[in-house]
Order: sequence, then C-alpha cells, then structure tokens
Amino acid sequence: MKTIGLFGGTGWVSTLEYYRYLNQGTNERLGGLSSARIFLHSVNFAELNELKKQGPREVYAYIKTNLLRLIDAGADFVILGANTLHLHADKLMTELPVPLLHIADATAEAINAKGFQKVGLLGTMLTMEKDFYKKRLSKHGIEVLVPEKEDREFIDHVIWHELEKEIFSATSKSRFLEIMNQLADKGAEGMILGCTEIPLLIHPEDTRLELFDTLKIHAEATVEFALKD
Repeated sequence: MKTIGLFGGTGWVSTLEYYRYLNQGTNERLGGLSSARIFLHSVNFAELNELKKQGPREVYAYIKTNLLRLIDAGADFVILGANTLHLHADKLMTELPVPLLHIADATAEAINAKGFQKVGLLGTMLTMEKDFYKKRLSKHGIEVLVPEKEDREFIDHVIWHELEKEIFSATSKSRFLEIMNQLADKGAEGMILGCTEIPLLIHPEDTRLELFDTLKIHAEATVEFALKD
C-alpha cells in the first residue's frame, strides 16, 4: 500500500469527506481492519485566503511547500483535495519528485465511462471561468458548458459563504438545481460537481441528471493508485 499525501480539502468540511472515502475505500478493497496510509495537511482556509489576495505566486509557494513536507514525511504520491487548486497542478506535476493525481483526469475517466461528450460544470468562479479545468477535460474529448455570469456569481457566493461554513440551505439547493436544468436544456448530458463541497448540497436523489461527484471520484482513483502494484 502506497502512502497518500493529502493537501486539504481546502475547506475542512470536504477534508472530512476525503478522509472518510479514502479509508472506507481502502477497507472495502482489503477488508478486516485495513485503512489508508495518509499524511494530511489540513488547510487553514483563512490563511490561504489571505495569500490569494497577494497573488498566485504566493498561493503556489504555499501549496508546493506543504506538498514537499508531505513528501518528506513519506508520501509516495500526492493529491490536491480541491478542484480550484488544480489551477496550479500542471506546474506542480513538473516540479514535484512524486506523482500528483489530477482530479480532472479522474473525472474525465468517469465521464468517458458513461459515454458522455458534453457536460455541465459547477464550481468556483476560477474553476468555471479559467481554462485550466476545461482544457484538461477537452484532452479527453469532453465539451464543458458553464452557467451564465449571474448564476456563476451565485454559485461562487454559496460555496464561500455557505458550504465552506457547513450551511446547506434548501433555497440554495433549489437554485442550483434550476441552473443545472438550464445547462441540461443546452445539451449537458451530465453535471460535474466541480467543487468538493457541492456534493454535500446536491445529491443524486435530487435530480434526474447524472452527477459526477469529483471528490468521490478523486478519492476512488486515489485508493486505486495507492493499492496498485
């Protein structure tokens, strides 16, 4: 079993889910009292948020420094427990001495397994508006649709001001579902929950759409890699 280096989730609410899925998935595969080997850097989001105001260089340096600490501690490979942080993944993958498992690659595999070619993407403003995520998916032959600007702003606000604080409101859920249905009307065959906190608000039973829970998909891919010979 390889040792996992987990940076985040960025918010503690998704960190809990990563830790649970990684250990449950390992136990399902190995049985008995088995659980995952994990070194975890739990992010103080207030600290990271201050660095964001200084610029991407400072954020990158913070991420890389703490990933290297995980590697020095004995992590055989690392993951970033947040979609938005993958803005820095390409550079990190060239500079780290161990593999980094990209969340969008794992998500693309799940989408391709369903035979879908066009999907909706919900996430932070950076994930929806920058091309780092969409370009990664496009390499796998997947076209991405994002909500209109006003809806992107709403989703972003809910992520930072509700989900990160463990607030899950029925009003926000209803609006999310409306936005998802609008994307489906434009041709989205499924929906990427491209922020690791969104699956705590939107569940499979809430919609007829196929959901791609990036946190769960990423965790499953991580367990698979950790147990691969």
